Amino acid sequence: MNRLTHFNAKGEAVMVDVASKEVTERVAIAKGKIVVSKEIMTHVKAGSLQKGDVLGIARVAGIMAVKKTSDLIPLCHPLFISQCHLDFELEVEACTIEVICTVKINHQTGVEMEALTGVNVALLTIYDMCKALCKKMMITNVHLAYKSGGKSGEFNYEA
Repeated sequence: MNRLTHFNAKGEAVMVDVASKEVTERVAIAKGKIVVSKEIMTHVKAGSLQKGDVLGIARVAGIMAVKKTSDLIPLCHPLFISQCHLDFELEVEACTIEVICTVKINHQTGVEMEALTGVNVALLTIYDMCKALCKKMMITNVHLAYKSGGKSGEFNYEA
């Protein structure tokens, strides 16, 4: 069984020591969805919501969250992110908006938490901007879809 790395021999929480790890290119992709009403989907697709460009603002919020992950998750390392982008896939018939957050770094530690944080904050931003129309939305299926780099190598959720 693998030892949990965020605890020392006494069971106390610690930040993982990555000093001796090799610097490699690391990529993480996280995904998540929000289920919305037909009215919200119509407004988001048309960009006609009174509060403004929902997806544009959610994109910026997600990127900002990626950069602040270590401020939110206690044992995450502060990182200098090389690249971050958020994409959206609207499934009009299903009334879902999928958020895909890709984060890249050359470092000694991965960026899975950053990608997951970006997705969650983007989804919450969509909820916040649309709640005046309908509060009956559901955030769902948030997960790490892919990661590469580091000692553990490649992970693909779909595999």
